[in-house]
Amino acid sequence: MPVSDEYLTYVIDQLECVGPVQARQMFGGAGLYCDGLFFAIVADDVLYFKVDDSNRPDYESAGMEPFRPFPDKSNVMQYYEVPIEALENRDTLYNWARKALDVAERKADK
Repeated sequence: MPVSDEYLTYVIDQLECVGPVQARQMFGGAGLYCDGLFFAIVADDVLYFKVDDSNRPDYESAGMEPFRPFPDKSNVMQYYEVPIEALENRDTLYNWARKALDVAERKADK
């Protein structure tokens, strides 16, 4: 799950649209936090946002796949790959990221 410094810097720059984002290294990848909320994962130079039933259909309809920490196993996490079109357009990215932050906030409130 390595992540290149260049890709991680790009993702964090793009995500400035939702506020200050911090990266914490984890298992070769990075966890992304905004306002203390863990809302995204970067692994193998792919960005994944946190999902639940409220936003998972957006990812599924875009043909995106869930994050699999161990590709040879069927385990998936509640994070889905962000479409490249969303990552490259800050207005679109804001909407996708805001929904992921809302999911993270709901989970933190439980």
